[in-house]
Amino acid sequence: MKKRVGLVFCIVMIFALFGCIEKWMPLETKTLSEFYEGNLEEVNKVVIADGTTGGKKTLNDSKQIKDFLDKIKDIKFIPEENQEDVKGWRYSVALYVDDEETFKFLPSQVNGNYYYTEPEMIPIIDDLYNSLVMQEE
Repeated sequence: MKKRVGLVFCIVMIFALFGCIEKWMPLETKTLSEFYEGNLEEVNKVVIADGTTGGKKTLNDSKQIKDFLDKIKDIKFIPEENQEDVKGWRYSVALYVDDEETFKFLPSQVNGNYYYTEPEMIPIIDDLYNSLVMQEE
């Protein structure tokens, strides 16, 4: 019985150690293409939420989606040194394949980590949100 308790304790400690190691690993500069685990060419819907107004717009046109993703897929997300929580956001972008949300990010946050982008992504999203004909959600 003591051996089993000891074994369970060791397993729990190993998982806890791996969790701590992952938390302290340095973040890397990545592109959207590197963050996205699927194939960006399969994305068939993009929903952009405006954090200042609460509005949402949906993009369904495949050519417009491809053009938008082509503009942002190679932008570098560079980790911020300060990873403390930030309040508020300008835009949220959600990518969908067949009505299933496959990835969601902010230009300043991906997977709970904070980044700045080079080149700046917000003007590209701003142009799309404000100038393309999209249906309000």
